[in-house]
Amino acid sequence: MTLQHLKYLITVAEKGSITEAARVLFVSQPSLSGAIKEIEKESGITVFNRCRAGVALTKEGTEFLGYARQVVQQMELLEAKYLYNSPAKQRFCVSAQHYTFAANAFVELVKQFGQERFEFILNETQTHQIIEDVRNRYSDLGILYLCDSNENVLLKLFDEYNLNFVELFTAKPHIFIRKEHPLAKLKSVSLEDLKPYPRLNFVQGAYESANFAEELFSNEYSDKSIKVSDRAAIVNFMIGLDGYTISSGIFPNYLHGNSIISVPLKESETMRIGYILNKDRDLCELGQIYINALMQYNKVCDGI
Repeated sequence: MTLQHLKYLITVAEKGSITEAARVLFVSQPSLSGAIKEIEKESGITVFNRCRAGVALTKEGTEFLGYARQVVQQMELLEAKYLYNSPAKQRFCVSAQHYTFAANAFVELVKQFGQERFEFILNETQTHQIIEDVRNRYSDLGILYLCDSNENVLLKLFDEYNLNFVELFTAKPHIFIRKEHPLAKLKSVSLEDLKPYPRLNFVQGAYESANFAEELFSNEYSDKSIKVSDRAAIVNFMIGLDGYTISSGIFPNYLHGNSIISVPLKESETMRIGYILNKDRDLCELGQIYINALMQYNKVCDGI
């Protein structure tokens, strides 16, 4: 098993197809298939299940892929420092739910790091994908929340995937609405108050359920529901359609001027916002910088 074999495996996993991976890698399909078989033979596991649509990682293959990524990344750092006499290129990746404070903390990380060569990745994505990214060691950290309604399912999944959840802070539920919204002048609102207005939720794909939703009370029935996949769209719908979304209330007032405000929700649920990482990994230096920045944004944002 060589380093090149591991690079091949990573590409096949990312493309979900040996044919597509061979095209990207500029190798023949038989050669690539042979390399994957060699890995499986030496490791004693089946890394991929083959099907007509392509390939899919097995449970053992998913774990193997995570370690393969680490080996390849460490080798790239070693080569940069000792073979090419260039500063090590630091890589750090965070997968997160669609939180503005998570993105702002990432900006602070980049500013503080200050070295010439780095590869930083912020992946705003679906809840289950966050968990998979950390499990597969693609991401160093995953930012999400627990609450009374989802913690049983998520904590069980974290345990199965060998992940730890570290709570950072708690937040009471708020709604985000435009400043001129009919409910904007109320000191707090109820779920009943929200019924006439479109509810905006982030899409969770195949894992569309209250356990993986980014919004509290997503299992409550709504006559008007709009699902979106990015933060810009959800803000547009708040402004243009009097839509609302339920979140933490942590929202920098400079992001959209005063066009979007947060109003407390009259419910007893609490969001416990934190990060997940692999149990066999400690928080790295870049991770600590990021978490420190995240905690600072929690202190300065409106709605706490």
